[in-house]
Amino acid sequence: MRTLAATSLWRDRRFRTFWSAQTVSEFGDRITELALPLIAVTLLDASPSQVGFLTAAVWLPNIASLFIGTWVDHRRDKRPLMILADLSRTVLLLTLPAAYWFDLLTLSQLYVIAILAGTAHVLFNTAYASFFVRLVDRGQFLEANSKLSATRSISFMGGPAVGGLLVQWLTAPVAIVADAMTFVFSAVQISRLKVEPGVSEESTEPLLRRARAGMRYLLKHPYLSRSLGCATTVNFFNLMSTALLVLFASRNLGLSAGTIGLAFGIGASGGLLGAVAASPLSRRFGAGPVIAGGAVVFPGAIAIAALADGPTWVKAAALAAAEFVGAFAVMCFDVPLNSLQASVTHDHMRSRVAGAFSSINYGIRPLGAVVGGFLGTWIGVRETLLVSAAGGLLAVLWLVGSPIIRTRDLTGLEPPELQSASMSSMPD
Repeated sequence: MRTLAATSLWRDRRFRTFWSAQTVSEFGDRITELALPLIAVTLLDASPSQVGFLTAAVWLPNIASLFIGTWVDHRRDKRPLMILADLSRTVLLLTLPAAYWFDLLTLSQLYVIAILAGTAHVLFNTAYASFFVRLVDRGQFLEANSKLSATRSISFMGGPAVGGLLVQWLTAPVAIVADAMTFVFSAVQISRLKVEPGVSEESTEPLLRRARAGMRYLLKHPYLSRSLGCATTVNFFNLMSTALLVLFASRNLGLSAGTIGLAFGIGASGGLLGAVAASPLSRRFGAGPVIAGGAVVFPGAIAIAALADGPTWVKAAALAAAEFVGAFAVMCFDVPLNSLQASVTHDHMRSRVAGAFSSINYGIRPLGAVVGGFLGTWIGVRETLLVSAAGGLLAVLWLVGSPIIRTRDLTGLEPPELQSASMSSMPD
């Protein structure tokens, strides 16, 4: 029976179709995540603060996630919105190589594309929150998130290495064409899925009032509110280092694009291991303790790279080790947390809650990136990475005394509306 349970989703044609779309687009994303800052650093001579602004621009649209998610809740079929988001990102990314070929590439264009592509990403994610629970049975949430996270981790293993080579062979702007094509594939695969649409929210209330209701639901929820505080703290300090990591590896450690990509790829194997291990670790030690452990180890891992010194191979190995430990820990944080959130959120609130959560959790990322950029200019890039590692450890304090850290098994968890005791325990 265990073997059947472990492989059941691979026998589901719909899940395999969606998995293939996610796999290809994730690999493309890894190329752009490396190529975009390298365009700024190597072709446009961007400063640390400008690289920080570029990273901030990618995440800035998440501030509007609450309103986008509230609008998405009114759409019964979320699948066309996901397809629209994929095709929009295709067009936007293709403008980069076009501008490069005509010698029109500027930092301003990078900022605009980052913001618009980020908006499409938000649309996709808020629609996906409702789409996911229609695609996968409730009892398979943990398995599905584990498999999708494993694929994402594999993309972090191979994507940066391939991306680094493409950047060296074809230049960064041309390499982005590969990512644009992955969104086309994703759109085609999602269009083939036959998923029964959910019931749209029937309400005559103005969008702003419904958005406030979604935010209020999130902030009063005994599980979601604490997970929000923890994830937001992690993301703020993590983005301080993420905004500067490619610049640090290139300028401070003196590594080539190919070496950086290879180090990221090797280090990302920790994510695959973490995605595979997250589910059994959650069963062995409990979902809550595993989430708490990930919240401590993930942000602190960047210190390994920040303290790197010596020969080139030692610096590359330290970068890979930091990525490995961080990638393993973030999977142990994300997989059980995402499954827990899916279990305790009411159906008619999913897109709004996903939007409200992203507005704060991802909305803090631009601030973290900007702060990281300014600190990198002021006190130094290496020092900023160490501040990021130390500050991220504060995230676990949100879980102390919360029901999350006491949660061992996700079976039986229900949305608070369905349990009067849970409603009465909500904070004011």
